[in-house]
Amino acid sequence: MSGKVFPDAAAALFDFGDGASVMVGGFGLSGNPERLIEAVLAKGTRDLTVISNNCGNQGQGLATWLKARLVRAWKGSFMGGNPDIQEQHKAGLVDVELIPQGTLAERIRAGGAGIPAFFTPTGAGTVVAEGKEARTFAGRDGKAVVAILESALTADFAFVRARRADPYGNLQFHGTTKNFQFGMAMAGKTTIAEVDELVPLGAIAPEDVHLPGLFVQRIVVVADHKDPIEYRTTRPRP
Repeated sequence: MSGKVFPDAAAALFDFGDGASVMVGGFGLSGNPERLIEAVLAKGTRDLTVISNNCGNQGQGLATWLKARLVRAWKGSFMGGNPDIQEQHKAGLVDVELIPQGTLAERIRAGGAGIPAFFTPTGAGTVVAEGKEARTFAGRDGKAVVAILESALTADFAFVRARRADPYGNLQFHGTTKNFQFGMAMAGKTTIAEVDELVPLGAIAPEDVHLPGLFVQRIVVVADHKDPIEYRTTRPRP
């Protein structure tokens, strides 16, 4: 068994302490590393800086950290459907940096690629640009376009969720759960992968490896997940 495989989520979080910054994969409640989120809640680690698309939803996922007052700051792109982050931000309990979703993804990707900053026209001329350097470039059609400088994002830890892993940490994801997880795994100093299944080395064909094990330091196998559906919409049969 590889030294990367830990017996449970709590064991994998042995050095996850107060004041840590952490990227958490998933989009809404889809693709959440549920057991790692629960383990942090049980541990009670506080003053966290969380980087995620949205900080939980409907009181679930990362919203449980908010309810327990574990979060000091959050960087993400969507607050809708999450009254906990809205209320705590209004009360001055949590610092919030709202980031356009594409810019969030690129800042994370840049952090993993070792690119310290980049220029983007997204947000130029809006409150997003306040306090940021702006330059004028030639756009796609040759016309001048104003772009603002955005810094890369990295974190002490990255929590990702994958369908399967081998002992080296090569990961295969399921469908759209890929979302932010590739970039986060690369941008986290210590990446912990919560996986549904652990398979022998070589069982994942090279062309099916979505993320190389080079970017994964720890693995936790969790066979059962809640995988809640945020909003179920149905219609009567005709």
